[in-house]
Amino acid sequence: MSFSGRALRCFVILSLLGVLGATNAHTYLDPGTGSYILQLVLAALLGAAFAVKVFWVRIRTFVANLISRKPRQK
Repeated sequence: MSFSGRALRCFVILSLLGVLGATNAHTYLDPGTGSYILQLVLAALLGAAFAVKVFWVRIRTFVANLISRKPRQK
């Protein structure tokens, strides 16, 4: 293993130990955080729906080809 590989592995292990070793996190979530998370979820859902709408013909053709394939003969 090269030096950079060892260094990366050491960094990952120390980072995990630091995260797992934390006991209390004194944080404050303001009221806008919930609405921001809701906006992110809605944007992801609407983006996925738009992508399906745009590529619907390709998706339908792909699935139809998967279903109608004949088994390979040996």
